[in-house]
Amino acid sequence: MPALCRDCLTSFDTAPARCPRCGRPRILSHPELFSLPIAHIDCDSFYASVEKRDNPELSSRPVIVGGGTRGVVSTCCYVARISGVRSAMPMFQALKLCPEAVVIRPRMAHYAEVSARIRALMAALTPLIEPLSLDEAFLDLTGTERLHNAPPALLMARLARQIETEIGVTASVGLSHNKFLAKIASDLDKPRGFSVIGRAETEGFLRDKPVSLLWGVGAATRAALGRAGLRTLADIRRTGRDQMLRRFGTQGTRLWHLAHGEDHRRVNPNEPIKSVSNETTFAQDIEDREELKTQLWIMAEKAAARMKAKGLEGRTATLKLRRADFSALSRQMQLEEPSQLADTLYREGTRLLDALPERGPFRLIGIGYSDLTTASGRDPVGDLLDPQARARAGAERAADKIRAKFGSDAIRTGRSLRGED
Repeated sequence: MPALCRDCLTSFDTAPARCPRCGRPRILSHPELFSLPIAHIDCDSFYASVEKRDNPELSSRPVIVGGGTRGVVSTCCYVARISGVRSAMPMFQALKLCPEAVVIRPRMAHYAEVSARIRALMAALTPLIEPLSLDEAFLDLTGTERLHNAPPALLMARLARQIETEIGVTASVGLSHNKFLAKIASDLDKPRGFSVIGRAETEGFLRDKPVSLLWGVGAATRAALGRAGLRTLADIRRTGRDQMLRRFGTQGTRLWHLAHGEDHRRVNPNEPIKSVSNETTFAQDIEDREELKTQLWIMAEKAAARMKAKGLEGRTATLKLRRADFSALSRQMQLEEPSQLADTLYREGTRLLDALPERGPFRLIGIGYSDLTTASGRDPVGDLLDPQARARAGAERAADKIRAKFGSDAIRTGRSLRGED
């Protein structure tokens, strides 16, 4: 059976118990090890790992990266996970489980810099990289063996070792014949893992797995499938594609294919961004509508700044709120014409907020654009119902130029300043 030492990168035709070259036990073996081309790499507890790398005094401490006592956990190290802390958990709950944890505010710009260094290492292997976030990506290594004189498995083991030695964080790798299975594989042996799911074992591996393993199956979809008696992937396969289509529409067909381990999506380096948004969790729940609108404006400015930086405009505005009990609600509004302006996003957001019969209080508010396209460069011209639209757009563009020249804090609006009280 083909094998590979993940430490010294020696290949073998037959897997030894320990590497005869370096003496270490991290031997990876699989019948299809050197023929599978699709990889998913995921850095282990990325934000927390970067913080521990930057401050060695934290190396043995439980570390939580998140937004303060009222926020949620962005990520946590594996020491904190032993106590039950998980990503997206309310911070107060995380601190009850792990009161000795060190809580660190996210440093997104810094994490992005580290991510860029990791991305450069990936790009040395293949141009077919589809990033999913700062800390994970798909790679298509089809045809790279001839270029690098090494099979994809060896290239990915070398990449994981480079990330650990040169960047100072660890990563886990999944290797398979499609994206769906590669992503599942990368979760099987964290941290510092490397797992393989081959073609021959796909059906057996998936047979009794729960439906929650499938992409896009959250609580609501899982409940709907459960009502139909579908709790495992074997249940979906027995149901048949036509029946899944009749009962669940195109979503049912997609789930049927995934339950069979079929995923024909390519690794797409140019996968379009689907939405751009910003949200904030309040220090105390807010019911006052004017205060909510102040926070909404701050989030609209941040989301619009990202839209402008990416050269995008959106056709839909989405308002997000989270209640005091952590349940969420959202509302959407289709725009008459695409926009990237904070003014447009804020005004549509306030209309959605004003239309809500529910008064709150709310612990979180967010706003964003979706249905994105490349920016056309045209701003609203105004009409009888809103004759000042052109003037407001011009003022926002002028403010953008001042910020670009003198810094982001060079000009501030009265409403955004109110949010700092």
